[in-house]
Amino acid sequence: MALEKNNPKTMRAWAFYDWANSVYNLVITTAIFPIFYSSITTPDDIGAGETAYVDFFGFQLINTELYSYILSLSFLIVAFISPLLSGIADYSGNKKRFLQFFCYLGAVSCAMLYFFDPAYLEFSMVFVLTASIGFWGSLVFYNAYLPEIADVSLHDKVSAQGFALGYIGSALLLIAILNVLTVFGNHLVRYSFIAVGLWWAGFAQITYSALPNNVYGVRPKGTGFIWNGFKELQKVAKQLKSLINIRRFLRAFFIYNMGVQTVMVMAVLFAKKEVDWGGEGDSGLIISVLIIQFVAIAGAFLFSRLSARLGNVPVLAMSLVIWVSIALAAYVITTPMQFYILAGVVGLVMGGIQSLSRSTFSKLLPKTKDHASFFSFYDVLEKIGIVIGTFLFGFIEGVTESMRNSALVIASFFILGLLLILMVKREKSIGPIKV
Repeated sequence: MALEKNNPKTMRAWAFYDWANSVYNLVITTAIFPIFYSSITTPDDIGAGETAYVDFFGFQLINTELYSYILSLSFLIVAFISPLLSGIADYSGNKKRFLQFFCYLGAVSCAMLYFFDPAYLEFSMVFVLTASIGFWGSLVFYNAYLPEIADVSLHDKVSAQGFALGYIGSALLLIAILNVLTVFGNHLVRYSFIAVGLWWAGFAQITYSALPNNVYGVRPKGTGFIWNGFKELQKVAKQLKSLINIRRFLRAFFIYNMGVQTVMVMAVLFAKKEVDWGGEGDSGLIISVLIIQFVAIAGAFLFSRLSARLGNVPVLAMSLVIWVSIALAAYVITTPMQFYILAGVVGLVMGGIQSLSRSTFSKLLPKTKDHASFFSFYDVLEKIGIVIGTFLFGFIEGVTESMRNSALVIASFFILGLLLILMVKREKSIGPIKV
């Protein structure tokens, strides 16, 4: 199956994987499951403001501290295996098969969260781990298709389209779940995890129907795919030595993305513990999540248009200034209204910085057929950054028993990332395309 570049149907089908998999990000990592996890692992006799501890392999940990450590481990695993698998995917031409494997791993793991039981916490957290591995592992191969389906001039637009579809689709499923829970009761919350798995695996078929497995008709010779995968990565590493601008961008991305992803995975748990919701309870948390989702749709397209006028680097710098303000504000907010406002600002810059980061890296790539290997470097930096960010977030909370102190660390990530992104030079060799 040949791949026609800039084909609108193919680009829409590629972007539709964001519609499919973003329900994991919203329902599992951001909205329903974190609230469910916090509630089910907090004893009934724990009062407001008290710290809930869980026993995990004999260790006493704060429940949210454990959650951040499990996510850190998942990112560490993905960071370790993705370079190997990406090199093999480029060498063997099996990028689509790897995308499908991680998709189904994540979808099945989400459905298995139906059986989550704090009495068997060690076993239950396995599915939290594998769901995260499935989601982030699939993105390595999904992102690697972007330079193959569209010319560089369309990368910002197509990337933004993907994120926007993701925000819309995941918000629709969340609203449907909330309506079911409102009508029939919260005792059905576990079925929402099954719904996520079915949605993710089901809508991904639209993407699979349009993307070929072997874009360049690669015909590997002999065996030893694993070692050939390492050779491909070594070749990419050598190329990066001479690609100074990409290295500068990756340094900045590594730092600021620690903050972005940590905010995304820990925001609801932060709000549940540190904001006085009064009578609003968990409904206030869900409202804030929906605010983020719908504002993020507009934010993704707004930043795409700004980048067309000003260039990617200046717009990324603008967004990082806003992210610094968000992290500092998180340290002092106490009321639901303050958190709603903060959620709106987060939504505005969340979609924009994710979309622009992906398309900026894609624009800076040299002409190559080894896109999966290049994107694995991008992915490894992203995952190692998240490992550090989520681990520090949990560790600081464990030491100080306050998530607010963790917010100050996040602010430092954004400040350093801002300084580093300003060192990225705008490419002159790609004509009117602004980086």
